[in-house]
Amino acid sequence: MTLTSSHFISLLPLLLTAATPVLIMLLIAFKRHHGLSVALSLTGLFLALISLCWVADQTPRSITSLLIVDNLSWFYSGLILLCALTSVGLTHSYIKGFLGNKEEIYILLTIASTGALVMVSSQHMATLFLGLEILSVPLYGMVAYTFRSSHSLEGAFKYLLLSATASAFLLFGMALLYAELGTLSFSGISGALSAEAFGKSPILMAGAAMMLAGLGFKLSLAPFHLWTPDVYQGAPAPVGGFLATVSKVAVFAVLMRFLAETPVGAQERITDIFSVIAALSILVGNLLALQQANLKRLLAYSSIAHFGYLLVAVVASNSLSNEAINLYLIIYTLSTLGTFGVVTLVSSPFNGQDTDHVSDFQGLFWKRPYLAIVFTIMILSLAGIPLTAGFIGKFFIMSAGVTSHLWWLLAALVIGSAIGIYYYLRVIVTLYMNTPIKQSMRYKGFSFNGVILILLTATVLFIGIYPQPMLDLLQAAGLGIQ
Repeated sequence: MTLTSSHFISLLPLLLTAATPVLIMLLIAFKRHHGLSVALSLTGLFLALISLCWVADQTPRSITSLLIVDNLSWFYSGLILLCALTSVGLTHSYIKGFLGNKEEIYILLTIASTGALVMVSSQHMATLFLGLEILSVPLYGMVAYTFRSSHSLEGAFKYLLLSATASAFLLFGMALLYAELGTLSFSGISGALSAEAFGKSPILMAGAAMMLAGLGFKLSLAPFHLWTPDVYQGAPAPVGGFLATVSKVAVFAVLMRFLAETPVGAQERITDIFSVIAALSILVGNLLALQQANLKRLLAYSSIAHFGYLLVAVVASNSLSNEAINLYLIIYTLSTLGTFGVVTLVSSPFNGQDTDHVSDFQGLFWKRPYLAIVFTIMILSLAGIPLTAGFIGKFFIMSAGVTSHLWWLLAALVIGSAIGIYYYLRVIVTLYMNTPIKQSMRYKGFSFNGVILILLTATVLFIGIYPQPMLDLLQAAGLGIQ
């Protein structure tokens, strides 16, 4: 096909994001300057975000058979870029003054963001895998970037080895689908295959199952979750936030597209597998979180449960499902960025591990009241307490489940949420104990990142109290109920 100016306009967010690490590398080649590297990162990502205004007029548009720019990719590109911008700001606050090289982490972060943008626009197995690897490989280095203890190195190696295994499963699953169908594009698979024929072919079933196992690892769904707590604990706090948001949003977005455009999602056996994985993720994630004294490990297990909740809406597959999934992903990213943001602002790459033990936050309210309030609201949102955005997200997930009569999955969701309230409230109580705060806790006063946390908190409260504008936004983006 002939590429026109309209195609390049559609690709602007991806092109600008991909150009950003190249410019940072050129800057480093001439002179290392932390401030300029941060400025370049923020400028490139911000321009990519602004360019979505022009992209909106070009949708839907296919760019060769590999990429498509439509409402789904447009919306999730915006969400990914917002998360990446926040992560750059938090990373600057965290790594400022680090004795080692600081600039390379922004190269890794922007390359990973590029991979995420490729994934949400994928309509072909080749770009799905390419985007996944562009996203994953920089994360290995980011997890161990400020290596200070065995936890960081262990987390990075574990993520590298298990991620390679998951990629092998994904590739082999793609190979089985190609061997049977002779195509790797989502539309080609849909055109060459009916739901009935899919169920009768063991090769196709095996290929789809292996692909879902590979994507399940990236989403840390049970039983593919074993890497998650170690990686979250070992990673620097802002990297943990990036991994929990950008990485998972991109993978879930491409999974939604794959299920929507191929007959795989309509297959009863696949739906049964998703149901079991959803229940396991909800129960395993919440039960294991009960035992955690390390905050980042607790958030890791919590994320496993949250993506189990999302799978309930995937299994429901009704008119409410898409809106429930999209709304819940937005709320999850806001709340998770807020919690990791607080951990980032009180942590440092100089004093061994991050300030991530629950006991480290005892009495935070009496020393840093605004941080404690932000942390409280974000934790309440993750718990799904009324008047926070998390409650609205869970309400829509449950509505989708009720509409499809998924009673046993809803029972798992209710039980898991009840367990979650216990360990979330345990963290909140710690913040308000009349106990001296850890003396080594790092915080230099109110900053630009503090403004970001307050904006995130205000958004979480606004959606919880008055969700209609966000629902209208989803409808305008073609991702809600019309």
